[in-house]
Amino acid sequence: MSSTLAAETIRKYEEYVNPAVAKLFRYMGLSSVEVKGDGCWVTDSEGRRYLDCLGGYGVFSLGHRHPAVIAAVKDQLDYLPMSSQILFDAPKADLAEALARVMPGDLQYSFFVNSGTEAVEGALKLARLHTGRQKVIAAQNAFHGKTFGALSATGRELFRSPFYPLLEGFVHVPYGDAAALEAQMDETVAAVLLEPVQGEGGIIVPPPGYLKAARTLCDRFGALLIADEVQTGLGRTGKWFGVDHEGVVPDIMATAKALGGGVMPIGAFTATTAVWAKLIESPFLHTSTFGGNPLACRAGLAALAVLEAEQLPEKAAKIGAYLMTGLQKIQAQHPHILEEVRGRGMLIGLLLTKEGAGGFLMSRLIDAGILVAYTLNNPRVIRIEPPLVMSEAEADFALQALTQAFNETASVFEDL
Repeated sequence: MSSTLAAETIRKYEEYVNPAVAKLFRYMGLSSVEVKGDGCWVTDSEGRRYLDCLGGYGVFSLGHRHPAVIAAVKDQLDYLPMSSQILFDAPKADLAEALARVMPGDLQYSFFVNSGTEAVEGALKLARLHTGRQKVIAAQNAFHGKTFGALSATGRELFRSPFYPLLEGFVHVPYGDAAALEAQMDETVAAVLLEPVQGEGGIIVPPPGYLKAARTLCDRFGALLIADEVQTGLGRTGKWFGVDHEGVVPDIMATAKALGGGVMPIGAFTATTAVWAKLIESPFLHTSTFGGNPLACRAGLAALAVLEAEQLPEKAAKIGAYLMTGLQKIQAQHPHILEEVRGRGMLIGLLLTKEGAGGFLMSRLIDAGILVAYTLNNPRVIRIEPPLVMSEAEADFALQALTQAFNETASVFEDL
């Protein structure tokens, strides 16, 4: 039955989803179907278990099927899965309050959407609405999503060029370079949009003081600072939000991924009272049919409660440091293959010296029962982004597999 399921699923991918995706999965040695997830583990149709060190690109911060989130969503199913959008909606109100409570500074009002790219879209619209300006400064190599507005801010031509012309008014500067940012600032800038750590760009941590400098420049020129915390937010970097490492409060923040507790898709953009004023005057300038539905909001409420009760931001800092230490030992053994280990909390990137080594390394890790992937903007960077609930024993399992995989990779690529 399991082999039949896998064969049928692959056939349907080839005929109805995308044959190139099926080919890529097969190239990486993936020929089975995922059927169940628990905590940090995924089980496939052959009964094989994999330690999830990718975590759905940040979705599974609470692990797979966290019981508190599952229970909340099941409970809501017995009442009102989707809102009538006419009467008041308690889960949406409760989640907005809970999100405001954990946000830095005076970020207060939230609009709920279904994804990270939608959260960025809403943040960009709000910035232009509030300031009456058009220019948006983003970073080179940034990733903010692939809808037209978010794609206009995304900083990699591979994703941008097939869809020109994109939105006008977007410029890109080198990430982490405060002087380059200052050179582009003027009174026409509506917003500066930054990731506190570039995720898809290759897990790039900016130099100390960069976010503070961006905040100061925005204040000087009357622009808004938008923090894209879709991947870095909600504990991933070892604090509640990536901006917390510098004590910076943005004007608008975009969140998603982990907000749904690994069970429901949900995102949000959240802003201060002053920035939200135009949406108070005209609340239907921005709407969403499914955004903020009761099922997703109950999942979000449960996710925030678990993050706090289980102290997952603090755990991410601890286990993240443990992983970094082990990975740096591997790097010291194989500098010919592993150029750098970098990251913050449990958002870690392994910069390889050769792009071709990535596919081989990933296949070895998958054979060892470890799920990883490379970053979208930099195929030389393997990302380590496991659930924040990972135990030290599970971290040891991952490090042992990584050690063996790098040993095998080094033996193949040492003379190349």
